[in-house]
Amino acid sequence: MSTVTGSSDPSAAMTSTEPTSVDSPEDLQRWVLAALLDRPRYEVLPVPGTADQVASHVPKALTVTVTASPRHGLEPTLELTEVLARGGYSAVPHLAARLVHDEHHLAEVLARLDEAGVRDAFVVAGDGKSPVGGFSDSLQLLSAIDRLRGPGSGLEPMCIGVSGYPEGHPLLATGQLDRALLAKQSSGSYVVTQMCFDAGAVLGWIGHARGLGVGLPVHVGIAGAVDRIKLLRVAARIGVGTSLRFLRKHQGGARLLRPSGYRPDRLLEQLAASDVVPGKPAVAGLHVYTLGDVATTERWRQEMLDELTDGDRHG
Repeated sequence: MSTVTGSSDPSAAMTSTEPTSVDSPEDLQRWVLAALLDRPRYEVLPVPGTADQVASHVPKALTVTVTASPRHGLEPTLELTEVLARGGYSAVPHLAARLVHDEHHLAEVLARLDEAGVRDAFVVAGDGKSPVGGFSDSLQLLSAIDRLRGPGSGLEPMCIGVSGYPEGHPLLATGQLDRALLAKQSSGSYVVTQMCFDAGAVLGWIGHARGLGVGLPVHVGIAGAVDRIKLLRVAARIGVGTSLRFLRKHQGGARLLRPSGYRPDRLLEQLAASDVVPGKPAVAGLHVYTLGDVATTERWRQEMLDELTDGDRHG
């Protein structure tokens, strides 16, 4: 397992807003929620204009991850990652196995990341139906990264994120996902979960993973404050319809899926309510899917933090 920690340390989200006093469970819940919102990771799209959006709206204290497109390949992801890194951000590329041609291509990609000072990558299989080369899943790519950066390579270790699926995967059975996650644990530094709208499903999955023996910190994937139509389209594509139906059926669902857009307030409150043991969080941090709307998501985050802290924040 990588020894790199940084933003994926399970206590990292709790360090910048340490409570001075906690008078009630409600106060502790507010502190946990504020701590999670203080240092989320923002997922952005490698499309024109994203770098300017990030520079205009996202504080440099936040980690920014860059998705990979099967249509356009890894190059836009790497280019945006390099631009963000040069701009002072902690930038994390999504390295999709199905977009890597071979080990030589992988070595070139890793060399570019080294040159840009990027020390964190999120390794996924990718959405492409057919691999462009010899890597068809994330475990194969992780093994290749281990060979290229293992002992004796002379290279610094990287912080590596791997995927978790609270609602399962449309193409893989639960047992396959469990075995894959256990196999990836030795190469991974943290887990990022697929977007979900049901806190119970997320926390149940974390408990399930812990029962399997997975000890990696978990960053919970949530949608930001985003357009309703875009959210529904993306959620259907990635197979999270179960928790969307949960959201519609339960109190607040209609409000949260109102035409003006989605806000994850209630989901975060439920996550924070179950995660109120300081120093032992089930949730290491938040991975926020901005779906192209960085400005609205950041404005929502700032507003929610101000409400939780009565505007008394620093940094």
